[in-house]
Amino acid sequence: MLELAAMASEAMSRARLRVIDANLNRAGEGLHLLEDVARLMLDDAELTQQLKVMRHEILRGDQPFNQQLVQSRDSEGDVGINTEVPGEAKERELPIMVVANARRVQESLRILEEVSKTPATPRLDQLDPQKFKQARFTLYTIEQKMLSRLLRRDKAGQLTGLYAIIDSEALGNRRHIEVAEELIRGGAKIIQFRDKSRDKSERLAITQGLKELCSKHGVLYIVNDYIGLALATDADGLHLGQKDLPVSVARRLLAIDKIIGCSVNTVEQAKAAEADGADYLAVGSIYPTSSKEGAVVVGLEGLRQVKQAVSLPLVAIGGINKDNAAEVLAAGAEAVAVISATVKAKDIKEATRQIIAALGKEK
Repeated sequence: MLELAAMASEAMSRARLRVIDANLNRAGEGLHLLEDVARLMLDDAELTQQLKVMRHEILRGDQPFNQQLVQSRDSEGDVGINTEVPGEAKERELPIMVVANARRVQESLRILEEVSKTPATPRLDQLDPQKFKQARFTLYTIEQKMLSRLLRRDKAGQLTGLYAIIDSEALGNRRHIEVAEELIRGGAKIIQFRDKSRDKSERLAITQGLKELCSKHGVLYIVNDYIGLALATDADGLHLGQKDLPVSVARRLLAIDKIIGCSVNTVEQAKAAEADGADYLAVGSIYPTSSKEGAVVVGLEGLRQVKQAVSLPLVAIGGINKDNAAEVLAAGAEAVAVISATVKAKDIKEATRQIIAALGKEK
């Protein structure tokens, strides 16, 4: 009887080691993938360091313990080796892959935490349940940050070519929705709504209509200044000036997949906006303009200086038209923001098409 009990205890101990080994491996693999995404795709040094330290802390163990784990393995006899989940082998988009691997690590950490609490598990530093719990909660935050960065990166990646701004003061008697339709027919893929004169109810109605139209045509829709309007209409993003709501505050209020742009005219402002969480910068005024009173002209050289100082996409603004748009892109902008050259044109669709053609971004 004693011999049978000893054999049963040994088998149970080996099974427990297999559980620990499998979950340590699973956590290490998932963390390594997340680390590579943070390092190679997001270029985020802070997230990369956090994930690297977490991985080393979780997998750290002395030689005798690691030897026990390796010896407990039975890969050929593992009943789960041929178990498949429907749809598991399908290609995954990067944000989905990040969430899947983060959840995989979190589940493994939870199992390790619980197994480490059982009386039969050796009381070793590498099997500290509090360590696994703390890592799990830290990973919840890291997962949120990574997903936010990836989703916003995809939207920010659409900021190329023509960035069309519908400024209410520039429309005259034209209706916002009609102007937007002509811009889209001309090939515009990004539209921003800017209004400084109407009351809140009017702005809301206009914004709702523009958002519906942009969603229908797969056009990125940005609201200028008013975060309430952006939230109320589920706009793709918000654009802020130097005297508007701080970027850092807006970032906390907006959903994780919404982008934020910030207007800058100096290198210092550009660096500050990037540090606060902006996804793109509007740099200007590039040329003298009548669309914004008191605009500071920074010129192409100012644009080049900002380009060298930050890693964010740049949208050049101010006095840009079909004749100078190409040289603005050549100076470092990913997109050019245009107001007068399109919405004040007699034929908005054609004016839009001509600017896009000048940029080499034909529809």
